[in-house]
Amino acid sequence: MALCILHSRGRLGIEAPPVTVEVQLAGGLPAMSIVGLPEMAVRESKDRVHGALVNNDFQFPNGRVTINLAPADLPKEGGRFDLPIALGTLGATGQMRTELLRHYEFIGELALSGELRPIQGVLPIALAARAAGRALILPEANAAEAAIVDGLEVRPAAHLREVCAHLNGAEPLAVQRGDDRFQIRPEYPDLADVRGQEHGKRGLEIAASGGHSILMSGPPGTGKSMLAMRLPGLLPPLTESEALEAAAIRSVGGRDPFDPGRWLERPFRSPHHTASAVALVGGGAQPRPGEISLAHHGVLFLDELPEFDRRVLEVLREPLESGWIDISRAARQVRFPARFQMVAAMNPCPCGYLGDSTGRCRCSPEQVARYRRRLSGPLLDRIDLHVEVLRLEVGQLTGPASCATETTAQVRARVGAARERQLARAGKPNADLMPAEIERDCALDAAGRRLIEQALTRLALSARAYHRILKVARTIADLAGAERIDTTHLSEAIGYRRLDRGVKV
Repeated sequence: MALCILHSRGRLGIEAPPVTVEVQLAGGLPAMSIVGLPEMAVRESKDRVHGALVNNDFQFPNGRVTINLAPADLPKEGGRFDLPIALGTLGATGQMRTELLRHYEFIGELALSGELRPIQGVLPIALAARAAGRALILPEANAAEAAIVDGLEVRPAAHLREVCAHLNGAEPLAVQRGDDRFQIRPEYPDLADVRGQEHGKRGLEIAASGGHSILMSGPPGTGKSMLAMRLPGLLPPLTESEALEAAAIRSVGGRDPFDPGRWLERPFRSPHHTASAVALVGGGAQPRPGEISLAHHGVLFLDELPEFDRRVLEVLREPLESGWIDISRAARQVRFPARFQMVAAMNPCPCGYLGDSTGRCRCSPEQVARYRRRLSGPLLDRIDLHVEVLRLEVGQLTGPASCATETTAQVRARVGAARERQLARAGKPNADLMPAEIERDCALDAAGRRLIEQALTRLALSARAYHRILKVARTIADLAGAERIDTTHLSEAIGYRRLDRGVKV
């Protein structure tokens, strides 16, 4: 009886739990069995491994081969275990040296020819391998993604024979080096491209400074989407840990090809209004992250907000405050991070032209009320800034671009200074302040208290809206470099609650 043990990684949400691949060769009729809660793709691994070994002139064992994927209670999925199963089979039969196996983790799907095919979710595997202090051998197509992780020894291979030659000491695999282009600052659309809309730009600057959610309302074609697309460029650069966390979610998401050259970019997700609740928050038989998790540490843009199914929008309420989403299934429960900044856009009425200077709107008050009731009060309560984006005058649209228009770089400098004040004071953006921190950092003087009391009474605002007004006022004060909130800052913050119940746009 012979036993060979290798290290690999499974998948559980955005984590890569360790999986020990144990290959045992015993006497008996020729057979190969895989145990350890394997799913169909894993059970089919024995056929791929058999073909890869036979087609490369390795001897397939004549006895009984048992492959145990431990721990037994962790579901195993995909073809990621093909490579360690093949190597374990070779090690157990003495066709390959096993002295170096304990220093590596192995991952990769095998073709029948022995070529290594890429897998999804390599970045969490690379982070876990670095934490475990082992090097990583993986398919060549995944090497650039794994090389993002600083301090990890990544050895890519294109074929099973190359891995065997490396482990036998005949021809070492080259170490993949990180690319300098990974350090290039991402480029975003410039705010100077948006003509006029100073009120919208001001709201966007406040939102970027404090991490606040924002809802823009206005007629079609006024620049709401253009403004939303420029928010990621106004935000401070991602830290390395934030960038790796956001990139790890995109790596396991499987919706778009992962581009290692763009891992430092702030995510910007813009799902269509026909998206389902599962598409938005994540789920499925094998839970995968949804749009809110793919927007982690970035921006989630919901255009035509009232056109989304109301039940879909309601699932956003908890993640907007908690910063994560729990996906529960009968077999497992997965938690995905979802600390995103929401930007939404909507028309003021069904036709879109309510309040427009052309007077073309013919919607009745009942139609307008019905349209706006598609957005629940609790959801609007959780949006910090309600901003009007009105139609431009003809001269603003057709005239020469104003040299006074600020660029993204200019606004980003103010945003960065305001954010630094917040981090120095509380260690977090103002949007994330807890009630006790709000009492400490957003204290009002007597005039401010009178003003907020009048607003709470007149607008019938909730306690949540009250706290959000204070947090926005604190951000406005930070942009002005003020130590305390005064009535000017508070008045502006109250003005951004125009879509609350009982208030007309």
